[in-house]
Amino acid sequence: MKKIQEGISLAPWTREEMSLPSKGMNILSVSNLGKRMRGQSLFSSLTFGLEDNEKVGIVGKNGSGKSTLLKILSSLEKEDEGTLSFKNNLKIAYLAQNTTYGKDATIRSFLYEDNNADVQILAAYRKNRDMHLLEVINREDLWAIERRYEGMLKEFRLSKDLDTPMDRLSGGEVKKVALARSFSLGAELMLFDEPTNHLDIRTIEILEKKLAEMKAALILVTHDRHILSAVTNVIFELDGTRFYRHVGTFESYLENRAERRRLYEREMERKENILRRELEWLKREPKARTGKDKGRKERAYALMEEVKREKIEEKGNFESNARRLGKKILEIKGVSKSYGERTLFKDFSFSFNKGMHIGLIGDNGSGKSTLLDMIAGRLLPDEGAIEKGENTEISYFDQIGKHINGNETVLSYMKDIKENVDYGGKLISIEKFLNIFSFPSEMFQTEIGSLSGGERRRLELISSLITGPNMLLLDEPTNDLDLETMENLEDFITSFPGVVLLTSHDRTFLDITTDFLFVIDEDSISFWPYTYTEWKEMRDEKEKSEKERREKKDKETRAKREKKGLTFKEKKEMELLEKEIAELEQEVKSIEDYFSSGSYSDLGEKERRYEEVKTLLEEKSNRYLDLLEKEG
Repeated sequence: MKKIQEGISLAPWTREEMSLPSKGMNILSVSNLGKRMRGQSLFSSLTFGLEDNEKVGIVGKNGSGKSTLLKILSSLEKEDEGTLSFKNNLKIAYLAQNTTYGKDATIRSFLYEDNNADVQILAAYRKNRDMHLLEVINREDLWAIERRYEGMLKEFRLSKDLDTPMDRLSGGEVKKVALARSFSLGAELMLFDEPTNHLDIRTIEILEKKLAEMKAALILVTHDRHILSAVTNVIFELDGTRFYRHVGTFESYLENRAERRRLYEREMERKENILRRELEWLKREPKARTGKDKGRKERAYALMEEVKREKIEEKGNFESNARRLGKKILEIKGVSKSYGERTLFKDFSFSFNKGMHIGLIGDNGSGKSTLLDMIAGRLLPDEGAIEKGENTEISYFDQIGKHINGNETVLSYMKDIKENVDYGGKLISIEKFLNIFSFPSEMFQTEIGSLSGGERRRLELISSLITGPNMLLLDEPTNDLDLETMENLEDFITSFPGVVLLTSHDRTFLDITTDFLFVIDEDSISFWPYTYTEWKEMRDEKEKSEKERREKKDKETRAKREKKGLTFKEKKEMELLEKEIAELEQEVKSIEDYFSSGSYSDLGEKERRYEEVKTLLEEKSNRYLDLLEKEG
């Protein structure tokens, strides 16, 4: 689309767009891209292309630059080096990890805050009612964006009024609105940064289906392995300053990564053998060193530093040393909880047994966090009681996070909790413990306020585990965690001998870490002795059977009522429809003549009536055709 009026920006790009070869269906080319943060290289020499049918998943440790890369591709940040080339007039939709909106934004007005060129035209028209803009909107059918937006809100199960202020929505509802906007823009390239955060599993399943079916190209940052497996056909791995591009499924990427790690371990073993020989040579301390010997000595010390550094970066095996549980662990006796007139759950009872690992699932706002708060003793039930065993020690990792002094350093914060940690039956220093969970020594003096969201989340996680609890409550522990940290957490939970109760929207994580489920549905909590996937298969089969039963019943009902020809009532309806359709067609023509006249009076009301009449005309025409077919 060409620029139609001064003052209206039809594209957010600050860099020059370039024509790319069309024969390869290439829509984006990146060459030697680099970015520095806090004086250090975040990534460098990133070179890749993107075709219009590719769906890319980006994985890597927190702080490796995944979100920054998306911001550069969406022109929200500037690269330090390298070049980017986009297909001319490429339409891009960017979904940020954290959604922002204007002070007085509503669900309706949130759409117009996007920088998309077509949305800017709609926003400008809504503001000044310029007839030239209306011509463009009608010619390009930009009203379709608004229709798609409202349709997507319903598809993501958001039933709020469009004039609801954004600041009255929950985190999950805000994410649904942001997703609806992104999908409504008709973009050719979607850039999504952690789209599953704050969503319930049902909505994630809808999102996964949309991503898999959409025709646009996709670059996706997510820790949701189920979505990576079902949606992506290319994986980008950011690993420090290194960049790997893997063409294929997420499963084949994991196999490739495992092979790379095996080769890395073999190389580490080779270096250690060389180092062992060099250390023996150094110990012999010959009386005189030649120049050649001096070089060998320097290389030996350099190898020592390299092996030391690489060993620190290796992932450790996290074993728990939980305190022994008593005979009585924790009993929930007939608890109920309501807020105002809304009942979250009522009369729920349960007694935990040793070794139980339970997943807690339910829609957003169903009461998952409320139940965890009550078990942790932070919130009292309206009815019933929760009785904790004498030896039960609870550690609660919640969604909100701890209030930590941002000026405190990583090491001092952890040392204030514990200087030595009982780790797998051995007492190790807190420094070693930090190393195991990907906090190298160069980060020890980093102020907590300078950490990335994922790094801070990881610090909160490990600080909640070092007291030796025997009952873990984890509320969405995978939010903002990278894949490697999630694997560490999964290793810890699966080997944890105590009781675990966790809520997570990550279906793979649930399957790996839990054996049972609490399901909150409407106002009740039910217990299921199944994994999430087993429970979902039963749920889907039940819903399928119920749908088939309803369809069969409806078909039988229609068959009983169906008669040849029209009833007397239907004939009268058909006569009335003929008259109503003629009147509506005349009204459509009249409003269109009004638009062509250039009159600006009462324009808003005319537009609303025009859309209303067209909808009525379509409904009545369809009904008339149905009757006509039946008559035939």
